Amino acid sequence: MTGRILIDLFTTLDGVAQGPGGVDEDTSGGFRFSGWQAGYPSSRMGEGVAKGMQRLDALLLGRRTYDIFASYWPHHTDGPSGEIGRLFDRVPKYVATREADLDLPWQGSVRVGDDLAAEIADLRERHDEVHVIGSIDLVHSLLAEGLFDELNLWVYPILLGAGKKVFGDDALPSVLGLLEPPAPDDEGVLLLRYGRTDRVPEVGTFAD
Repeated sequence: MTGRILIDLFTTLDGVAQGPGGVDEDTSGGFRFSGWQAGYPSSRMGEGVAKGMQRLDALLLGRRTYDIFASYWPHHTDGPSGEIGRLFDRVPKYVATREADLDLPWQGSVRVGDDLAAEIADLRERHDEVHVIGSIDLVHSLLAEGLFDELNLWVYPILLGAGKKVFGDDALPSVLGLLEPPAPDDEGVLLLRYGRTDRVPEVGTFAD
């Protein structure tokens, strides 16, 4: 059975996925709202994230997200709250970058990225479920080439108006299939789970 590539993102209602987790996470481009997620806690988000990672056996990350994870998760592996930290520490971490001499201090880290399509095909052979978390620039490449199987969006009822967005203008035209009905929590946060299909957008008219 061929492994699957899953993209997991926190996003605002207007599609901004830049710097959700901390004020210093990503301020590139003059982004003023890095850390926007922290101000709007979701009662079900933690449970849902943990459930979604039950089959995760590898991470595929962009360089910026890797550096953030490598500085945080290895130091947060203790106790029940360290479940995700222990998982991330244990599984292989693939870092998509063209920097050949990159220092990757986190155990189990390997550089990829010379040929993204070939790398993804190789990861499918090695693993059952590879998760791409954050890593907006990498996500844009995956969406442009259709190199993913599932797109999971935690959508917060926030409008920011500016920032790096989930979908760039080069996203591959495609029709996604909703995998389960979304149910908002008390804060209005929705988990939208979409799977890739073989369908492409069709055009027409409603005129008789």
